[in-house]
Amino acid sequence: MARKKKDNPEIIKEDDVKANIIGAGEVVSQQITSTLETNFMPYAMSVIVSRAIPEIDGFKPSHRKLLYTMYKMGLLNGGRIKSANIVGRTMQLNPHGDAAIYETMVRLSKGNETLLHPYVDSKGNFGKAYSKNMVYAASRYTEAKLEGICAELFGDIDKDTVDFVDNYDSTMKEPKLLPVSFPSILINMNSGIAVGMASNICSFNLREICETTIGLIKNPDFDVFETLKAPDFIGGGLIVYDRAALEEVYNTGRGSIKIRARYTYDKKNNCIDITEIPPTTTCEAIIDKIIEKVKAGSLKEISDIRDETDKSGLKITIDLKRGTDAEKLMKRLYKMTPLEDSFGANFNILVGSTPMVMGVAEILDEWIAFRVESVSRRVGYDLAKSKEKLHLLLGLKKILLDIDKAIKIVRETEEESEVVPNLMIGFGIDEIQAEYVAEIKLRHLNREYILKRIADIEELKKNIAEMEDILSSKAKVKKIIVEELTKIAAKYGKDRRSEIIYDTDSEETIEEEIPDYEANLFFTRDGYFKKITPLSLRMGGEHKLKEGDEIVASINSKNSAELLFFTDKCQVYKAKASDFEDHKASVLGDFIPAKLEFEKDEKPIYMAVTSDYKGYMLFFFENGKVAKVNMSGYETKTNRKKLIKAYSDKAPIVDVMYIAEDTEIVLTSTAGRKLLVNTGAISAKAAKDTAGVNVMTLKKYHKLQSATLYKEGEFQKPHRYRTKTLPAAGALLSAEDTAEQLTLE
Repeated sequence: MARKKKDNPEIIKEDDVKANIIGAGEVVSQQITSTLETNFMPYAMSVIVSRAIPEIDGFKPSHRKLLYTMYKMGLLNGGRIKSANIVGRTMQLNPHGDAAIYETMVRLSKGNETLLHPYVDSKGNFGKAYSKNMVYAASRYTEAKLEGICAELFGDIDKDTVDFVDNYDSTMKEPKLLPVSFPSILINMNSGIAVGMASNICSFNLREICETTIGLIKNPDFDVFETLKAPDFIGGGLIVYDRAALEEVYNTGRGSIKIRARYTYDKKNNCIDITEIPPTTTCEAIIDKIIEKVKAGSLKEISDIRDETDKSGLKITIDLKRGTDAEKLMKRLYKMTPLEDSFGANFNILVGSTPMVMGVAEILDEWIAFRVESVSRRVGYDLAKSKEKLHLLLGLKKILLDIDKAIKIVRETEEESEVVPNLMIGFGIDEIQAEYVAEIKLRHLNREYILKRIADIEELKKNIAEMEDILSSKAKVKKIIVEELTKIAAKYGKDRRSEIIYDTDSEETIEEEIPDYEANLFFTRDGYFKKITPLSLRMGGEHKLKEGDEIVASINSKNSAELLFFTDKCQVYKAKASDFEDHKASVLGDFIPAKLEFEKDEKPIYMAVTSDYKGYMLFFFENGKVAKVNMSGYETKTNRKKLIKAYSDKAPIVDVMYIAEDTEIVLTSTAGRKLLVNTGAISAKAAKDTAGVNVMTLKKYHKLQSATLYKEGEFQKPHRYRTKTLPAAGALLSAEDTAEQLTLE
């Protein structure tokens, strides 16, 4: 706190403040488990139960408070009003601030296109769920009211169908749940992240859900697949039908559903128009990913991409280069970009304040039980009201016997408080009936009025008998629910937006069509790579290299070849030659650590080139061991770009070598000894990080220095350096071989 001047009599010392607060300034040791139980667990439960997870009526508390406020404001049948007005009124129930309330309204609105059946009829800019850049306008500019379907959310809410509780400051009452007359929990998408758990519910077609619910009411063993083919999303798209995956979602409440974008090919302009995308992504995410792939050289058929979304709806246009097969390109785009995405279903809902992950049938069974209770309470409420009315009319019927007597009793009673008791005595009716008779207007004390009133007695008795019959039979309550669901399906049902497709290409590996041609591949000690065509190499001059750098690998191969770059951190990074642009000898080339995104301070030490992953990788270590690994061990079906534990880290690496088949190699130690070994004598291992086998025996303080391929004629007497058994120490160079070495140098 800020210090005041010493001569100021109003100064409040910090120590004095602490002295007035019990325990202030003290450090108290406390078990972490105790802190979690007293502080964190209540917060976690509050988030789970009162914020993030929807309940059986399909709403989170924030949704329910907003919609109920709008209902009480008369916005179900009235005109639209400013959103700011609604937000302000909702704060009487929701204390989380206007921004959070308005964001909730936006998501529930028709304009935002988040829900299959929106609850808020909006006017103005409410943004779009499929675009991050299309942001909604401020609440003072937009207007809203309730959609017609909300009548099914609040029907008979005033007939004791649900419980009411106090709001946060106990000044108002609000419903704990809404008496929804259809399974809204599965009609609209709903997601939330709580503490330690989450919920992600996909939307289903209203008509299909109502039919499925009716089927389960009539037969508890009803197969939901008969009427509920697949989810349905507001954005449409193509749902890739996978019976096994859908069964997992339907039965367990968890699983994955594949959704593809819908496109059309404009032959005249040679472009693809994307008009529907998965609900899990946005236009910007798709465009960014395609641009990334184009820059990386993976999508060379695309010349341009742009967002042409306007008032008519979503549209992403992809311009193609001449001769491109649009269908084949789209198959690759589905594999490489969010144009095909998976919806991770997690049907976690609150049932009696307990979070439960349930399948579709289980959720609908819980909803049916909830709706049975609501309808029973509604019938019970109407029954009580009808009985009250019948009781009053039966008292009125007795008055009919002698209206003059009733008038005489009232006129002759001196005190007002004695009117009701005198009527009770005069006609043999109870206090409630007497109060009702006493309150009848003078103009209604005629025979015609009373006859009209008591004419309802027989109808009331009939209705009461029917309602009592309904309450005594759960089957009749369910029959009412079936009738309501049938009407709702007919009134609000819509055709499916998401088309179901059967993917015949799911088992095929859709690979990029790579142009194949001869290419010379060069790799330098400092990690630069060049791909040069033979023609360009013949026409070019000397290689441009970084100062002090040199070419360590020069390989004649093809553009379709696979490249493996081994690093000093026992990792290998994979790429294709086609991933790199053709260069000229006069350029430095691509810097591999930057191109393949190496880790910090990681350096490439060897480049292997293969087209079929046949042959072996040889790793030579300072301790004289050699690891022979099958090249097939580095082949991956998922096209992973980085493999860890590419070779052993048990000893420092001396050299790396790729051989297509067994051959002879020369090992040289720091003692000057040479060992000529055929790699066929070394057994190949499947494990990439194998420590290897002892090949060269080394004396103390000596180590393996180098490994090279044996060249015919390199030694005058090759047998001198060969051995029948391994490991071996090798031999020192003979006089003639020493002379030969000196001559070569």
